[in-house]
Amino acid sequence: MGADHINPNKTLDPRLIYDVRTEDYVSLLCALNFTQKQIQIITKSSSNSCSNSSLDLNYPSFIAFFNANDSNSGVKIVQEFQRMVTYVGDGKSTYTAKLAPMDGLQVSVVPEQLVFSEKNDKQSYKLSIEGPRLIKELVVYGLPCIVLIIKGGATAIFFSTEMKLSRW
Repeated sequence: MGADHINPNKTLDPRLIYDVRTEDYVSLLCALNFTQKQIQIITKSSSNSCSNSSLDLNYPSFIAFFNANDSNSGVKIVQEFQRMVTYVGDGKSTYTAKLAPMDGLQVSVVPEQLVFSEKNDKQSYKLSIEGPRLIKELVVYGLPCIVLIIKGGATAIFFSTEMKLSRW
């Protein structure tokens, strides 16, 4: 469907979900410099706190910003993203990270495997992107993949995560 972002049939059995709470979205809005009034209009609540603002939403996508105005372009920086997933499938399963190389960037995932023993198990992983402080391309796309291998069966399900690196 479209640009391979959604396959409606596969959404009926997601296996992994990324839990996101209302507070997480509020934290993102705060980090994007929304005013309290704007946040209140969106959330329809006056009890929103911006004490833990963060651009890092627990979502299956990653955006890393590099500073295009930095005069010290030889310096490398590392951007890290922590994600928590909940297994909603049946039985045991293992997810293994498979990363495609990206020009000028080092991408890693720790741990490389997530092992789930039962439904509703939660696991976290950290994705790190190392690259130059000054990146020449305006946008670089990559596609790290997390592969689900179901133990004792011949089925393999591919769970893809798109990564976008932007220069501001």
